[in-house]
Amino acid sequence: MPEEIDKQAWRATIRARRLQVLDSVRATESAALAAAAGRLGDTGWVCAYVPVRGEPGSVAIAEALRVAGSRVLLPVTREAGPLYWGEYTGADALRPARYGLLEPQGPVLPPEAVATAGLILVPALAVDRRGVRLGQGAGYYDRTLGLADPAARLMVVVRDDEVVEHLPEEPHDIRIPWSLTPTAGPTRLNTRL
Repeated sequence: MPEEIDKQAWRATIRARRLQVLDSVRATESAALAAAAGRLGDTGWVCAYVPVRGEPGSVAIAEALRVAGSRVLLPVTREAGPLYWGEYTGADALRPARYGLLEPQGPVLPPEAVATAGLILVPALAVDRRGVRLGQGAGYYDRTLGLADPAARLMVVVRDDEVVEHLPEEPHDIRIPWSLTPTAGPTRLNTRL
C-alpha cells in the first residue's frame, strides 16, 4: 500500500503543476510535440490519443502523424478494461466522449487492434529515467499495453519537467522505453536499470 500512497502524492503534485502552466507555454509545447511526432515519419499504424485535462500536446500530434503518412488509432473508452480503438481521420471527425475525451466517429475496433501499431504514444503524468510510467490511475493503458506487439515502439508523452529520476513501481507496471518531450523530442530511456 505505501507505493499507492506515493503514487497518489505524485499524481496530486503533477496535476497541480499542470494547472499552473500558462496557455502560451502550453501552445508552444503542443506545437513542439506535434513537430516531433511529424518527424517520426510514416510508421504504419500508430496508436495515439487526444490530450485532455492539462496533458501536454493537442490533437495536432495525431494530425502530424497522419500527414506524415501514418494511420492513427485513438482510444475509445468502454468498460473498465483494455482500450477499444477508432481510426482518426481528422479533427472534424472527433466527438465528445466519457471523461472529457475526444473520440473518432466511425467503426470501433477491439482492444487487440493495438497489436497492429508499430508506434504507441502513451499518456502519463510522469515517467522516470528507467521508463516507469505514472498514469492517471484508472489502469486502461496497463491493461492495453500487454496486447501490443512486443516489437512496437512505446513512447510516453510528457512535459520536460515530468521526466524524473525515480517513481514508485508496482509489479504490473509496464516500462516504457521512450519519452517524447517538447524540448528533447524522442529520447531513449534506460529500462534495464
